[in-house]
Amino acid sequence: MDAERPPLPPYLTLEDAARKARGAEDAWNSRDPARVALAYTPDCRWRNRGEFITGRAEIETFLTRKWNKELDYRLIKEVWAYSGNRIAVRFAYEWHDDSGNWFRSYGNENWEFDARGLMQLRIASINDLPIAEKARLFHWPLGRRPDDHPGLTDLGL
Repeated sequence: MDAERPPLPPYLTLEDAARKARGAEDAWNSRDPARVALAYTPDCRWRNRGEFITGRAEIETFLTRKWNKELDYRLIKEVWAYSGNRIAVRFAYEWHDDSGNWFRSYGNENWEFDARGLMQLRIASINDLPIAEKARLFHWPLGRRPDDHPGLTDLGL
């Protein structure tokens, strides 16, 4: 049986929802598909852009492909709304392709959790904006975003 992933629903405070979002951000910034996949139910359903994914194995395959393409990936998530077992976040991440072209990807995710705090539904809408390397805003070393690094609102995003 899967372990619980606190904080558990219902999400009644911004603090709890923000802790959940930060945990997801930290996991995604690890760029470890197996680690990230464990935060989802075994039968989790995703819509990511125009791609439909079901289950941890497909999630892990998707993330492996994603991070093989999106190099030097750095992500920030911010809670937009929360209620019960649902959280909506907005996010931005920066990455470059294998030709050195930089992008900032913006999006929104709607999340639904089971009673153990595992995500059972993820709906993501994402747009990619080409940027010059000098326009980058996310400069921390690869991995977890430092606590003192500005968030999306502070960066004007």
